[in-house]
Amino acid sequence: MRHFAAQNYELRKILLGPVAASKLGRTLTHEHLALNFEKFYLPPPPRLEKFLNGSIGLDNVGVLRQHPHGNRYNLRFDDAESAAAVLEDVQFYGASGGGTICENSSQGLNRRLGLMQRCSRASGVHVVAGTGFYVALTAPGDSARTTSEESMYDLMLDELTIGCRDLDPSVLPCKAGFIGEVGSAWPIEDYERRAIRATARLQAELGCPVSFHPGRDKRAPFEIMRVYLEAGGRADKAVMSHLDRTLTRCEDLLEFAELGCYCQQDLFGLEVSYYQLHPETDMPSDAQRIDRVKLLAAEGRLDRVLISHDIHTKHRTMRYGGHGYSHIINNVIPQMLIKGMSQEQIDRVTIDNPRDWLVY
Repeated sequence: MRHFAAQNYELRKILLGPVAASKLGRTLTHEHLALNFEKFYLPPPPRLEKFLNGSIGLDNVGVLRQHPHGNRYNLRFDDAESAAAVLEDVQFYGASGGGTICENSSQGLNRRLGLMQRCSRASGVHVVAGTGFYVALTAPGDSARTTSEESMYDLMLDELTIGCRDLDPSVLPCKAGFIGEVGSAWPIEDYERRAIRATARLQAELGCPVSFHPGRDKRAPFEIMRVYLEAGGRADKAVMSHLDRTLTRCEDLLEFAELGCYCQQDLFGLEVSYYQLHPETDMPSDAQRIDRVKLLAAEGRLDRVLISHDIHTKHRTMRYGGHGYSHIINNVIPQMLIKGMSQEQIDRVTIDNPRDWLVY
């Protein structure tokens, strides 16, 4: 194992070169600009199949919002059509005042560094690439069985300190700026435990930020943090994603917040109560997500809150009838003000907390 002393960087690793932390601006901490999610396809109800066999238009987008994982075209978020839609959205995000996007596509999700760089150049938005390993289901071949914890550690170390590995010759040399998203199902599989432990070891070595994707069970975030902390990771540099669909009871969210990691509400824009990937969960509305941010603020945890959209399908981009990456800026922040949050609190969640998490 190669050892590196933790450092305190004033400049962040951005895909087009280092940027002062003070210049990151309003930041989305959990987004995807490209990935392939076809392994999560779920057949829709038979009577709705005719609406979900082709592309996306006015005649089926309503059905698609209820069953987004029942349309394979929607789940191919790494094709030319998706790239064009994402480029437009990132440009509008920048024009709306957005500063930075943290791109969470890790190993297994078909990351597109070239697209990230093109979006950044065209929009002026800083893009921070993640590294790491997603859930075992997306591991290629038999790598879920054969990939060792040590090899996971080495790949992430290389991408954070030397440069990201990419086969696209158009990609400029660049480094990852955080580990994430590190994915797990429920129950957590051995491959995923190895990835969590490797993440913790490397975080302890470098002091870098990390982001976790928990399984869809309320026990999952607690178990991830247990494994991570026992392996040496720091709670204050860890983000637990998707808590709006995982810890739906306020008491569970407050109990988890005591562990000291960032509690992320990152499905803003999903205003559909039916959650196709886990029908037992009542997906909250944006208004309820804001209420959970306010709850954490009232409990003195505002400095542990992050928000984002987790866009990873075509139908959530504006070209295909969705809200796009600018939704929080243009729709959610005004509602936060209406619901009694101060501008200082909003800036803490959308500017200060992301900066504090990213800098190391």
